[in-house]
Amino acid sequence: MPHKNYNILLLCAALLTLSCVKIGGTLPKVPLPGEARAVVSLNEEFQTIHSFGASDCWSAKFIGTWADESKKNQIADLLFSLDTTAAGQPKGIGLSLWRMNIGAGSYEQGEASDIGDAWRREECFLDAQGRYDWSKQAGSQWFLNAARQRGVPYTLGFANSPPVHMTVNGKAFAPGTASASNNDSLNLRTNQLTRFADFLTEVANHFNLDYLSPVNEPQWDWQAKKNGKAGQEGTPARSRDLIAVAKALSDRLNATDSKTTVVTGETAQIDYLYDKAESGRGNQLAELFGGSTSLGTLPNVQPIAAYHSYFSTCDDARLVGTRQKALQAARAAGSPTLWQSEFGVLGDICGKYNGSPRHTAIDYGLYVAKVLHNDLTVSNVASWQWWLAINPYNYSDGLVYINGPDGQFKNHDNARLAGQVVESKQLWTFGNFARFVRPGMKRIKVAIEGNADPVAQAGTYMMSGYKDATRKKIVLVAVNMTSQPVALPLSGLAVKNKRFVTYTTDKDKNLAKASVTSDKIVMVPESVTTLVGYYE
Repeated sequence: MPHKNYNILLLCAALLTLSCVKIGGTLPKVPLPGEARAVVSLNEEFQTIHSFGASDCWSAKFIGTWADESKKNQIADLLFSLDTTAAGQPKGIGLSLWRMNIGAGSYEQGEASDIGDAWRREECFLDAQGRYDWSKQAGSQWFLNAARQRGVPYTLGFANSPPVHMTVNGKAFAPGTASASNNDSLNLRTNQLTRFADFLTEVANHFNLDYLSPVNEPQWDWQAKKNGKAGQEGTPARSRDLIAVAKALSDRLNATDSKTTVVTGETAQIDYLYDKAESGRGNQLAELFGGSTSLGTLPNVQPIAAYHSYFSTCDDARLVGTRQKALQAARAAGSPTLWQSEFGVLGDICGKYNGSPRHTAIDYGLYVAKVLHNDLTVSNVASWQWWLAINPYNYSDGLVYINGPDGQFKNHDNARLAGQVVESKQLWTFGNFARFVRPGMKRIKVAIEGNADPVAQAGTYMMSGYKDATRKKIVLVAVNMTSQPVALPLSGLAVKNKRFVTYTTDKDKNLAKASVTSDKIVMVPESVTTLVGYYE
């Protein structure tokens, strides 16, 4: 887990005074007043945006069955709604993809599952006798339906483990003994591959899912700890396992004329796309998409390589460098589309952020926005997805947080039947992207002259741009990490009526709406601002 302290140096220089992060012993150049400006190049296009999403793990099982419909709808509105109040204030962040966990049956096993926390056990739609029960995962189904009712265009089903009656050890986590023949491979009995593919196909077709992701973070061993208990459902997998599962799913989905397609990868860290993992289960771009084995040529399998952004954000040079390498490796492997499919605040990050305890203030929202910006602009991801959409824990990897009915959250079991809903700045800064950068938009070039180095930008301020050519709509997202306002002249763009509508998130505001002239962008301190306009 990365750990490096930041040294913060303060430079005072009129309006554009900026706080900068010392990275790798060198200080990024800070522009003096009048040096920096933002230049938009409408015709220089990059990736097409597919979606912004989050997952229902693990809280939907309980919260989706709360008796209080108003609280459930409040959460659903915060995550999915594109509606506004009469004053134009957004009600939610308008996610465009929803990830539904397809459980392995550890919940039915109860304590015998050896997964200590009941919140992290999941039901399974299929039993050992081959019977489907579509009433299972009722809480997850409530949120799936709520997402669709609010117009979320894409849904994805993901599995952390095959069903327990198909696994080698009858558990939803790996055997994890030195003598196990499949210690580093998929926890699936050799004669169960077709049944596993049949199961996922049945679930995908029943719920009309757009995508299936059959294996999650295959680099981790997902074994029990010394106490014999595991933390959650999960299984390791080698590249040949991922290929075998993708091929089996391709056959079954194709045979049923399914509209569902498979997304592969879900690497535990971005560098496992191009480097060999400590477990040996890395280098996924070359092994899954390079040469004649490319999964992207199979029916019902997307040429998409998904990675997770954990453990790659400290320091800013690593944040940028790993994403540059991922894009280069993707091009070398035939240019599969990159997705960032899971992120949250996890572990210690440079001594500045930490998953534990729970943090919901603007500094954590800014950190999320910084990572989001770099995934979009450096590795060119088409989709960016969060981990826990709904979090009852004393941890920082949520969007919407849940307290127990008494207002406490250190014992999350108090929220099984009812609770209080708490917003976070992680939610709203994510919304600065998700609500306004819609599926089908093209990312375009935005150059900040005078502060062009992406590593320097990560410690100061940054901006990205997106366009909808059909509507001549332009969206700019500006992130100011500093404690001072930043004013940037804007050029290369003629905006209708010479005005932008802005939505700003800072310590006091959540997507607060305003209107500004289009000749200069002013970022308030420690904020994320989305500017929406129409170009001529």
